[in-house]
Amino acid sequence: MPEFDWRSPDSSKGLGNAEITHIAWEGLRMNVDYQWDYETMIANSPNGEVTEEFRRRWGICFRP
Repeated sequence: MPEFDWRSPDSSKGLGNAEITHIAWEGLRMNVDYQWDYETMIANSPNGEVTEEFRRRWGICFRP
């Protein structure tokens, strides 16, 4: 399978219908600093929940 190239018109055709929040989430979840921070936060959380500090640090908010 060829590697995805975001600059290629063929690779980016499907992005035209994507929501910006989905694109932002994909970028964030592939960030190694985010991955490390998430794993550390979960390991240190007594109930395994995402903390408010983590949400603020990474600009994550969830709709009610």
